[in-house]
Amino acid sequence: MKTQNKSKSLSKVPKDGLYPEIIRQNYLGSKKLLNKKAIISGGDSGIGQAVAVHFAREGADVAIIYKESVKDARETQRLVEKEGQECILFKGDISKKAFRKNTLEKISKHWKNVDILVNNAGIQFPKGEIEKISDDQINETFNVNIISMISFTRDCLKVMNKGARIICTTSVTAYRGSDHLIDYSATKGAIATFIRSLATNLAEQKILVNGVAPGPIWTPLVKETFEDIASFGKDTPLKRAGQPSEVAPAYVFLASEDSSFITGEIIHINGGDFVGG
Repeated sequence: MKTQNKSKSLSKVPKDGLYPEIIRQNYLGSKKLLNKKAIISGGDSGIGQAVAVHFAREGADVAIIYKESVKDARETQRLVEKEGQECILFKGDISKKAFRKNTLEKISKHWKNVDILVNNAGIQFPKGEIEKISDDQINETFNVNIISMISFTRDCLKVMNKGARIICTTSVTAYRGSDHLIDYSATKGAIATFIRSLATNLAEQKILVNGVAPGPIWTPLVKETFEDIASFGKDTPLKRAGQPSEVAPAYVFLASEDSSFITGEIIHINGGDFVGG
């Protein structure tokens, strides 16, 4: 038996987002995902990293797809292995067809079947004026955030059986928009519609499709792309940004038997922003 219950924190004490909390000190796994196999795109840091560690604590092995940061990916692997679970890494651009095909072939040979797919990879390039959004930026944002998600999900279905789970990361911006993330918000709106459409399409196969729509969450992407870090998340009713540790349990819920009668739904974790849908 590889699953372990541990109460020791895997991150430094969070303070203003400087040290994002990956998993809470008091989070105890209860074998909700025992012996499951999960693919997580964008799993090397932030929300993806937290999901990987939570899945591992619940007994799942994980495959991480990441684009650039070998250091972050290896840290995720270390944390997963610390939980007694397997973590395999795949470095490359998920928007490239050849990389997706090669990665899935290796995963299917290694595991044969996959139980959980978490579509979490995403990019954003804040621009205060629409005139500053280039065609290249639009194409890259859509290719990574939604076009590759549809393609990769389609291909992963070949190794997913009845009862499998697909979980997609959308965003609060899909519902309330964002004046400085116009193209990004558009892709997140497309993801929300993709979730609902695919859930209906796969219902007869008993494959459940759901999503999570985070609000402001402390991740490396925030530090890399936002200039006004001091005010990040302060406009929420809770007056702060969230931690990855506060988002990942929703993915555990949607991946486990606890959500067996839920499909086509999106969980909103946004500090109190009221959104419809």
